[in-house]
Amino acid sequence: MQLYDALLAIAASPVVAVNRALALAERDGPQAALDALEPYADDPRLADYQPYWAARADLLARAGATAEALGAYDLAIGLERDPAVRRFLQRKRFQLSSARS
Repeated sequence: MQLYDALLAIAASPVVAVNRALALAERDGPQAALDALEPYADDPRLADYQPYWAARADLLARAGATAEALGAYDLAIGLERDPAVRRFLQRKRFQLSSARS
């Protein structure tokens, strides 16, 4: 975490914040990561950044916010151009929606 904190201090960008949040999730859980991403929720640089939406979907799913996670997966899938990554995200979304039923 110290390296991500240092990187964020010298290169404060939403992409660095997303990567830091994912590391934070491993240490402190998904809700801590979602809280860390909250200041970037309306950042226009993330609006079309597929890794943000995929990460957000995973974090929301792990935090139990299934409906929000499904919406984030939809955005991530819609933004992804690589067919293999799109299929991976579609599988994750399907697994989440199936578990919800």
